Amino acid sequence: MATVAGIKVKKKAQRAAPRLQRGAKLKEPTWDGWEEWTGEAIHRHRRYVHSWYYEHFKSADLYTNVPKWMEQDGSYTNEEIRCVKVAPNSILSITGGIVARMDMQGAPRVNKKEAEHWISLPGTGNELKCGVDSFLRTKIKAAIAEGSKVVVEKAEEEQKGITTPVITIQDRILLQAHDACEKIDYWLDEYSNDPNKFKIDGLDINAHFAKHKVSQAHARKIKDIYQGELAEIVEWHNMPTPGQMKKLNEYDQDQWEQLREGYSHRSKKQMALYLKVLEKIATACDMVIESAKVTRKPRKTKIYSAEKLVQKLKFKKKDDKYGLVSINPADIIYASELWVFNTKTRKIGKYVAESPDPLKQQRPGSGLQVKGTSITGFLESESIQKTIRKPEEQLKEFKKAGKVALRKYMEDIKTTDTKLNGRINAETVLLKVI
Repeated sequence: MATVAGIKVKKKAQRAAPRLQRGAKLKEPTWDGWEEWTGEAIHRHRRYVHSWYYEHFKSADLYTNVPKWMEQDGSYTNEEIRCVKVAPNSILSITGGIVARMDMQGAPRVNKKEAEHWISLPGTGNELKCGVDSFLRTKIKAAIAEGSKVVVEKAEEEQKGITTPVITIQDRILLQAHDACEKIDYWLDEYSNDPNKFKIDGLDINAHFAKHKVSQAHARKIKDIYQGELAEIVEWHNMPTPGQMKKLNEYDQDQWEQLREGYSHRSKKQMALYLKVLEKIATACDMVIESAKVTRKPRKTKIYSAEKLVQKLKFKKKDDKYGLVSINPADIIYASELWVFNTKTRKIGKYVAESPDPLKQQRPGSGLQVKGTSITGFLESESIQKTIRKPEEQLKEFKKAGKVALRKYMEDIKTTDTKLNGRINAETVLLKVI
C-alpha cells in the first residue's frame, strides 16, 4: 500500500511483465538435485525460474525478498536493512528481488559446469559472474545510500512534529487517475492470462475516458503510469543484434540479457501486440490532452482600475515657482491627449493617443495608458515637446487656452521640437488631459 497525503491507496506497480494476482497459492520451482545436473540444465532451469517469478509475482512481492536475504546473509547491520526497506523500489529492481529469492531457495551460485556452458554459447564471450555478488550486492549498496536519506528526512519530520498533511490537488488528481485505470488494468489482465485470445478492441478507451470524465490533468497522470512499461517494450523491440552486443561492455550486455530473459516467455507476435496495446493507451491520453487545448477558454484579461494603474507613476504634484498644480493622474487613462511640463528643462509636451477614445467609451486598447512610470499607447510621430523661453508668460497663456487654441499652441512656440519617450519623472507636472 502507498500513502498519498496521509491516505492509503493501492500502489500501482509498473506492468513490466504480465503477472497473476497476489495471493494465488503457487508452488515454487525447486533446486533439488542440481548437483547432478549438467551445466546446460542448470542454466536453463535458472532462466526458467527467473521467468516464473517474473510471471507469477507482482513487483511489490519480489522487492521484499531483498531485506529477507540480507538478514539471512548476516553481513549487513539492522540499520542497513532498515535503509533498504524504505529506499525506492526502483533502485533494487525486480531482478534484484528475483536473484535474492532464488538464492534463498537454494539456487547454486556460479559453478564450474554452468560457467563452462555459458562460455560455449555463441555471443557470450565473457566469463559468467555470480548474480549475487555482481548484481544484487551492487543494488543493495545503492539502496542503502538512498534509504539513509529517507531515514534522516523522517527523523527530521518527527522532531518537527509535522502533523498529518492535507491532501493536495495533485494528490486528488492522482487518486482519480488510478480509479480510471482500474478497467484498463482488468483489460490488460486478459492479455496476461492468454495473449493469443486477447482482443485489442475489447476496450474502447476513448469512451471509457469520456464516461469517467478524464480531464487533461488526469490524462497526463495516466500516461505517466504506463510510460515506463511502454518504454521498456520499445527497448525490447530495439534489442541489439549479436554482433552489436559483442561491442558493448559487460554491464550493458548483462542489462540487455536480463531484458531478453524477462520476456523470453513471449513470442515476437505477442510482444508486437502488447506494444500496440500500450501505444493505444498513450494515444487516447494524447487525444484528451490535445482536445483540452482546443476547447480551452482564453484567459480573461484582468482589468485594473485607473488608480491601480497609476499608483507607481512619479510626477510633481505642484510647483510654486510657476504656480502649477498637477491633475489627478487617474485621468490619464483613456485620455486622447496629455499635456506635461518639465520644471527643470522648461519643456512643455503633448502626448497624442494612437487610438483616440473621443466618446469616452473606455474601449480596451484605446486612449493613453500608464505602465509603471511611463505613458503608453501614444503616437510617437505627433507626441512632441518644445522648450519655452518665457515660461511664466507662455504657461499663463496655456492655462487660458481651450481645446481649439491648444491645437495651435505648439506651433506658436518657435523652438525646435523633440519626440517624447513616455517617461514621467519627479520634475514633471501633469498639466491637462483632453
